[in-house]
Amino acid sequence: EPMQKKMYSAYLGAARHEAAEIINYGGSNMRILSLLMRLRQICCHPVLIDENYDKESGKLKLLEELVTSALQSGHRILVFSQFTSMLNIIRTRFNELGIESFYLDGKTSSYARTEMADRFNRGEHSVFLSSLKAGGSGLNLIGADMVIHYGPWWNPAAEDQATDRVHRIGQK
Repeated sequence: EPMQKKMYSAYLGAARHEAAEIINYGGSNMRILSLLMRLRQICCHPVLIDENYDKESGKLKLLEELVTSALQSGHRILVFSQFTSMLNIIRTRFNELGIESFYLDGKTSSYARTEMADRFNRGEHSVFLSSLKAGGSGLNLIGADMVIHYGPWWNPAAEDQATDRVHRIGQK
């Protein structure tokens, strides 16, 4: 989206300048990772770093189109994001669109995790939203046939492990 792109470009310029100072004059490499994280958040939805942002997110619009089309074709979908705040935005948007979903993050109890997974695998709701860390291990979500990584993590192996929640014995 134009405003999202403008915000990203402005932040990118400032981040490049700050990263160059860190590299040239010393500083924390963690700060550079933080700058990169902010750029990733702007790509997901600018509201993640600016609560006053009131325009669209191109990535969220694309997710809506993809999920709506997939649901119309009979798919059942597992959506992962690294950012739980983004998952809450997605859940709110899906609720507005009438798309019912399960939601899992690190605050979900082990009992609720198991119960939601069982209900999803039996066919209740067609979308399961999960943080990458909370849903990346210990779950069997064979009821899904599509996996979307909305806000992936730094480690591709963690993404693969999360995707493997679906690719299990019994998945149809």
